Amino acid sequence: MEAYTILNHEKFLRTRSKEVDFTKDSYQKEIEVLEEFCLEHEVLAMAAVQIGIQKRIIYLKNTDIDNLEDQEHNERRILINPVITKRIGLTEYWEACASCLNNMGRVLRPYKIEIEYVDEFGEKQKSIFEGFEATVLSHEYDHLNGILHIDVAEEVLQMEKEERKEFRKKHGYEIFSKTGNYQTLLEEKKKG
Repeated sequence: MEAYTILNHEKFLRTRSKEVDFTKDSYQKEIEVLEEFCLEHEVLAMAAVQIGIQKRIIYLKNTDIDNLEDQEHNERRILINPVITKRIGLTEYWEACASCLNNMGRVLRPYKIEIEYVDEFGEKQKSIFEGFEATVLSHEYDHLNGILHIDVAEEVLQMEKEERKEFRKKHGYEIFSKTGNYQTLLEEKKKG
């Protein structure tokens, strides 16, 4: 299989990914490439654009916050052409990203998201993601729209991977609210 690497090219990463056109696009090869990449690298999830595939495909490998160290864990959830239809609640996490080198950002995300997408078998799906899995999915969803976590972070720090692990032990995933309109809660939080 062709070798792919994580892209750090900002101009490319800041481009909106194209929707998969099911009448003419093949997407199985892209899913295989994403899976192979995720299994070989220490990532929680991956948007196709991060490895040079500009299609709206997300591969979720591990969204279990209590199991982050287990690199063998593979949920293998594929979302094609995802659309977030509702954002509820508010959380905070110090996010990192394979495409952003050592830039770690404190990001506010919804606690719960409702999303519509097509699965790897071409079936339309509606799902609810809650807690940390909503944070992971929101991060990858932003990639599809050319947005990096450092763009929406309240604060950005430079840290190597091992430093991040230690830092997160003291600054873990925080839930501010499990209910309420995300946008309203976000604005209130930013006002202080």
